[in-house]
Amino acid sequence: MSALRFDDWDQPAAPKPVAAVIDAEIPANGVLPPRPHTAALAPINAADKRIVNGKADINQLAPFKYPWAWEFFLKANRNHWTPLEIGMAQDVHDYHHKLSPAERHVFENVLAYLTTSDILAMRNIGLAVMEKMSAPELQIYQARQVYEEALHTWTYQHCIESIGLDQQEIYNRYRVVPEIHGKIALANRRLGKVLRSDFDLADRANLHEFALSYFFFAVIFEGCWFYNGFTPIFALQRRGLMKGAAEQLQYIMRDEVLHCAFGIRVIRELLIEENLTLDPAALRELWDEAEAAEFAYAGFILKEPILGYNADLHVRQFRFVANRRARQVGVEEPFPGAENVLPWLDEQANLRKEKNFFETRVTEYQTGGALAWD
Repeated sequence: MSALRFDDWDQPAAPKPVAAVIDAEIPANGVLPPRPHTAALAPINAADKRIVNGKADINQLAPFKYPWAWEFFLKANRNHWTPLEIGMAQDVHDYHHKLSPAERHVFENVLAYLTTSDILAMRNIGLAVMEKMSAPELQIYQARQVYEEALHTWTYQHCIESIGLDQQEIYNRYRVVPEIHGKIALANRRLGKVLRSDFDLADRANLHEFALSYFFFAVIFEGCWFYNGFTPIFALQRRGLMKGAAEQLQYIMRDEVLHCAFGIRVIRELLIEENLTLDPAALRELWDEAEAAEFAYAGFILKEPILGYNADLHVRQFRFVANRRARQVGVEEPFPGAENVLPWLDEQANLRKEKNFFETRVTEYQTGGALAWD
């Protein structure tokens, strides 16, 4: 068999001379045919923007109809951080040498719940909420929110890995522990329907369902469950334990406070814009389901009380925070008379300080503590 020569291989056809190409495009009579063109479009009127069902161009950011949404985006970007900026060495020692078995149980299961919840939140914003918001200034803040939920998930994973926990076992607890699974399953049920891309918000019943779903997500899931969910770790922090992980959660809470405030503002504007009223019976059902899930969860993670914190305090604080969120939206308080049994929580959540991380950068977390909640 003779050796292959270079010219035996398939070679690309030699390019045609430019003049030949040009001549081929010109008809024999020398007259070019009319080319199709796109008609000019009318300018956008910012007043035509809507939270949902908008008719304006989704690609045109300004002029803003919702300037407050843009301000949320700017605030969020001023609050940038990563989990690698906070040392975890002392936490490793605390976990293995200072925490009691009950305290380790609390710490592990709070992380197991939170990491799954933030992944769920990320998917809900990106696949359900953001896709249905029709004003770009709303979508841009939610794009930042999607990133922050991913950042939070990284943070929990960083804590889990730093301490040396069994990641497969921790990450599976939301599936195998009924009390953690119950909260995730409720969230999936309440949020699942509006994930559909064909969920028509021009239908008033669907619009009400979407508003209820977003209420559950912003007010209950983020505003109550998340806000209350960090508290067991803060209880350890107050005693000088797991301070690195707790500081990570303080940064996360700053983001979640902003998420909740944004969601509440969206709900209030949506109800006015669409002349919509949330059904009180449907809201009552939401609150009751959320309280029952939180009650079961508290009973599991705090089946043995830890110093300064127990399941009863956890549930009572949930009710107090729920009333606060309801007032902010402008609906009836679900748990009249609930008291603030953890007055230190708001102060613990504030992170108003400058800190030089590893002597490389100065970060001031500006926004969360300045938000007015009442």
